[in-house]
Order: sequence, then C-alpha cells, then structure tokens
Amino acid sequence: MKFKQLLLVVAISAVSAVGSVWVYGKLVKQGTNGTYTLENGTKLPVNYAHYNENGGNGEALTDFTKAAAAAVPAVVHIKTKIPARKISNDLPNSRRGGGSMDDFFDQFFNYGPQVQPEQRASGSGVIISEDGYIVTNNHVVSDGRDGVADEITVTLNENKKTYKAKLIGRDASSDLAVLKIDGTGFPYMLYGNSDDTKLGQWVLAVGYPLTLEATVTAGIISAKGRTIGINSRQSNSPVEYFIQTDAAVNQGNSGGALINTDGKLIGINSAILAPNGTYAGYSFAIPVNITKKIVNDLIEFGDVKRGYLGISYPTSDNEGYIKRAGVKEGGGVYVQAVPTDGAAYKAGIKRGDVITKVNGNRVASGLEMSGQIASYKPGDKVKITYFRDGQEKNVDVTLAGTVSKVEVVAADILIERLGGEFENVDTKIATKYDLSGGVTVKKVDKGGLLDRSRISDGFVITSVNRYTVKNMDALANIIAQASGSTIQLEGFYPGSGGTYRYPVNLGEEETEY
Repeated sequence: MKFKQLLLVVAISAVSAVGSVWVYGKLVKQGTNGTYTLENGTKLPVNYAHYNENGGNGEALTDFTKAAAAAVPAVVHIKTKIPARKISNDLPNSRRGGGSMDDFFDQFFNYGPQVQPEQRASGSGVIISEDGYIVTNNHVVSDGRDGVADEITVTLNENKKTYKAKLIGRDASSDLAVLKIDGTGFPYMLYGNSDDTKLGQWVLAVGYPLTLEATVTAGIISAKGRTIGINSRQSNSPVEYFIQTDAAVNQGNSGGALINTDGKLIGINSAILAPNGTYAGYSFAIPVNITKKIVNDLIEFGDVKRGYLGISYPTSDNEGYIKRAGVKEGGGVYVQAVPTDGAAYKAGIKRGDVITKVNGNRVASGLEMSGQIASYKPGDKVKITYFRDGQEKNVDVTLAGTVSKVEVVAADILIERLGGEFENVDTKIATKYDLSGGVTVKKVDKGGLLDRSRISDGFVITSVNRYTVKNMDALANIIAQASGSTIQLEGFYPGSGGTYRYPVNLGEEETEY
C-alpha cells in the first residue's frame, strides 16, 4: 500500500516538473550569450529584474533614442575667450612717488602690474528658435568679474560649423543668458512644461562635459524646488527653484538641456554639488517655466521685468522666527518688514505674518518663494497663503514692477528676538559716563529673553561678547549674526556702581505672551 502511494507521488512530481519546463520554454528562451529571449524577440540580460514602466510584462521598455535624437542637434558647444590683462597689486601710494626709479623697483621686485594670462572656457547652450536664439547660463559667458567674455563662439553638433555669438541679455539672479547667432533654419528644441514633472520621472541631460563632444546621460528627477544658495555668489537677489536629478553632469554641461523622454526641454542644467570638483551624484537644472519668462524678457527688453511681492525676510534664523510666530509644521517665510509702497502692503500682508504657499505651492524659505514668483511679471496676480494669529489666510497679490525700499528697523529685530523696547543711549548719559555709544533697555517684556536673563528696565548695553555696541543698528547686527548661540550682554545701570554681565541664550524658544 505504501509502495503504491510512493509511486503515485513520484509520478505526479515528474509530470509537474516536465509541465513547468515546457511552459517556461514556450514563454522564454535562453540564449547562449547570457540573455533571455521573450516570445516577441526582446532580449534581456539574465539578471534583469523584470521591471519596466509597462508593469513588468516584458512589453516595450523605456526608449531614450528618439528623445536624444531630437535634442542633440539643438544643443551647442559654447566657447569663450578672455584676453590677457594687467592686474595691479594695489601697493600703498606712500611707496609710489612716480618716476623711473619707481618703475625700476616695480620690475625688479615684481611689485608693479602683473599679467593675467589669456583664459578660455567652454559650456553648453540650447537653440530655442530657428533664427538662432540660444539660452545658456550667465556664468558660462561671464568674464569672472562683472562683465562678459570678450569672445563667444558657438559650434553646432551636426556640421561642426562655428559662429560668433552676440549677447542679447543676461540675468545673474537666475544665472541665465541669451545669445544670438546669424542665420536661419537652425535645429531648435521645443519647450516642455516643468510644472508637470514628477519625482522618479526619467530625464536626459545633454551637453558638452569635460571638453567632450555632445554627450547624453540619463537619470531621474530626485527632487523639485531645490535651493542650494549658489546664485548668491553672483547676485544680491538670487532666484533658485531647481529640478534635482541624478543624471551625470560635469563641468561643461552648464547651459545644456535637461529633457523628458518626449525630447522636450524641461530645464537648463546649471550646477552640481561636487565636493571634489566633479559629479558626485546630483545635478541641478533651472525649470523651463522660469527660463521661458526670463528668456522672453531678455529678448524683448534686454533685461528681466520681474514681479515683486514687496516684503523682506530674515536671512538667518527664519526657522526660529516662524516657530515664534506659532507655525508648528511645514515651515514658511517670516515677513520681517512690509514697505507701504509694495504689493504685499496693498494686499493686507503685515509684519509678523508667515507666508506658507504661493499659488498653492508650499514654500519653506525665501529662495523657494522667490523661485515661485520668478515666472511671473509685473501686474500678474498670485495667490499668497499666509499664517496669522493661529489661522491660515489667503489673499491675491498683484505683483509690482519695482523693488520697494525695504528697511528692516533695528528696533524691530531687537523687540522680536530679545523681548523689550530699546533706544540709543541718551547723550547726557553718554557724556556723564564717558561712553562712545550704547543702547538703553527702556522696557523688558514679560516672558522674553531679557526677562528670563533677569535684566531690568534702564540697563545700558555697552558691549556684546566684548564687542563694543554704539547703537541699535550695531546691536541688531550682532544679534542676527549670533543666531542660535548664547551671547553675553555687558553694561551698567545709571546711578549704581559696577558692571553687569548677563548671558542670553538666543537658541531658547520664547514663551507666548
């Protein structure tokens, strides 16, 4: 009985094994070169993970060839030349009396004007019209100072023909520039929509890295709305709202194209985070929706017609300000000042509000907010979401066409951070105590940092961390620079002897009062 059962089990196992092999053989055929061949003829490596964008059924894989073929002819190689120039060591005038003897000493001791050798650089650009308009990065055509390279040439990919390029306009804030070459019928790239891009989406970077010919690399979008502070090197009003990708980008890729799998332009490659000077895994592109607006302005007006919201925000400790304003999650931009001639003031935004969204898109820093607004022109309306008194509010703001005079009053900073009212020391007290200046604490607010440090009304602050304080502007500057640390206020009470020192922890959160 047991023997018959054993035979039955063996027979069933054999039939199952043979059937499995037959079915597998019908679906997939293994080649002799380490590949599997599907029934439709598609060959895959033996270690293929069976994943593709169509659900892993072995159907059509993502194909980059058409996108690359559409983009490469429209991406050009830009080369610049800056001729040799004399630079001075700026020696004190007291040594230089003029005459041939000075010239002799200048040459002998190498004190005089030095010669900076000719400089050459290269980057990439994207043709955006058949009549030869090209968008690239401002830093690609810069001379390294405040000007433009003396000579800019553009070489096409297809016929290797080289043209002299004319600068149409440039914008250091966004790091964009527009060039023009003479001719017609040039291959050009179509704009995509950077707002429609998604995390994980396939993208291609096209450019001329490391002096190589046209090069295509692939990756995915790994982040959106990224700010890295790089444009502040060339502008006091930087605009950053980068698309972050892991497509390999190196020196020379700057100004090149970031495209989607349809071959449409969705960004201009601009920067990498490179501790060792070469690609380290992430690259950053200016979204095409921002690029379009700036390029159109540069072509039409020669400069950028930027819409302004009309507020100022803290450049340090923004997070501390918004926490004290009562915003618990998600971050935002603290409104530090609102000039009366600005768009925000007319819309009812006040000092102390925290802007959390622009047109429904969350912003967590001033750079992110600027990036959102950069694609709009004067007169456009944007929906601003802000936090005030524990409530979220919305308002439409019509952007202004000029920069408002935003002056952050020192007293406002001191009141915000220290909790009290202040004034520059009275001249009579300064004369009596032989002071070059100082700041008097007129009133200490209950629950503030001064109150918790046991400072009383009337205290005269003469120094902070042993640095002399002459007025409220100086004190406010020190407070801003020392954000998050403990400072020591030193001074005296008029009419009482001795010097008092009070430690104040600027990293300590204030209680509500």
